Amino acid sequence: MDISVSSLKKGLKGEITIPADKSISHRAVMFASIANGNSVIRNFLNAADCCSTVNVFKGLGVDIDFIDKTTLKIHSVGNFNHPSGILDCGNSGTTMRLVSGILAGQNFNSILSGDESLSKRPMKRIITPLEMMGAKIDSNQGKAPLKITGSNLHSITYNSPIASAQVKSSILLAGLNAEGVTTVIEPYKSRNHTEIMLEYMGANIEVLEDAVRIQKSELQPKDLFVPGDISSAAFFIVAALIVPNSDIIIKNVGLNETRTGIIDIVERMNGDIEILDKRIVSGEVVGDIRVKYSSLKACEIKGGDIPRLIDELPVIALLATQAEGETRITDAADLRNKEADRISAVVTEFRKLGIDIDELPDGFVISGKQKIKGGCEVEVYHDHRLAMTLYIAGLIAENDILVKEFQWVNISLPEFITLIDSLNSL
Repeated sequence: MDISVSSLKKGLKGEITIPADKSISHRAVMFASIANGNSVIRNFLNAADCCSTVNVFKGLGVDIDFIDKTTLKIHSVGNFNHPSGILDCGNSGTTMRLVSGILAGQNFNSILSGDESLSKRPMKRIITPLEMMGAKIDSNQGKAPLKITGSNLHSITYNSPIASAQVKSSILLAGLNAEGVTTVIEPYKSRNHTEIMLEYMGANIEVLEDAVRIQKSELQPKDLFVPGDISSAAFFIVAALIVPNSDIIIKNVGLNETRTGIIDIVERMNGDIEILDKRIVSGEVVGDIRVKYSSLKACEIKGGDIPRLIDELPVIALLATQAEGETRITDAADLRNKEADRISAVVTEFRKLGIDIDELPDGFVISGKQKIKGGCEVEVYHDHRLAMTLYIAGLIAENDILVKEFQWVNISLPEFITLIDSLNSL
């Protein structure tokens, strides 16, 4: 589906409730499937990636039923059946990497596959530590499909070369079935939804300043509520900041401290952003976000900033085009290992729009404040976040742009257009 985007003649106004957090939705299904008993997941993100996780665990014999579109009832006996076929992870790297940690310690063999895009993404980063724990994993030169031979696992202390929630989570989930104390140490603290939910569900887990430790544990079934996804909210935050006369409130957004890098950067760039009604739900911090059109200033984004906003960097690069001065984004080489090479893709497509942006090995340099010319077709490279970023760019472009294959937005936020339209209807 191709979609044409025109500049807005008026600002974005009103309130929206952002759909559920993708990372937490994945984990809620996985951990409820590990637990012995009944769990209910409310406000589940019913999008393609998360449904891939649901289908994988159905393939492992877990009883999962949709009560309605966003409510799941999960009944598990605390262990899994040998899958009758290949377990398809679709486009979801989270599913493949985390499930690998779960399956590595089972008493059966399994195969994880994915679509063409997922099959190009690096899996060596989780294969290496899992093999150190005694796992046996055959791969296609470090990529999917992954053939996992169930093994008895032992604990390790792993100094991760990258700050990655997926790597950390895969090891911790393997640690649930491993003898001894498994420890993961990161160069920077990555998102910690796994640690929060494991602790909430009764795991023997200890979180230190620079490390996480876990021992063999049995999870307790829980009712879980999934907050709104701040990575999805980021597109509406940026839209409100750069579309003149905008003033919006985004309801029910997860405000986990490992995920709020986008808010910190907006504040650093002089953006008008305010947190309302902060509260705790199922162990996670949740609140409402008010954002207004702002006069922005450039800043530098690097180091410890990156793990807290890695998925938001494409739309942050767009935000930087509307900030006075030069914004420099570095230490983000892992962007090249996402659904697409996001560094190359952002630079290529932004330049089509007339945006002055320079490519670095590990990021971008963006000049501001600049006009976006548009009047062209842009590609999304099977990447949902790039698709939404380019759509937002079209809202302030001088000429219409055509976003090709916009349907990739359905991977994480199928409601995107509906939500934008609701803010443009007042």
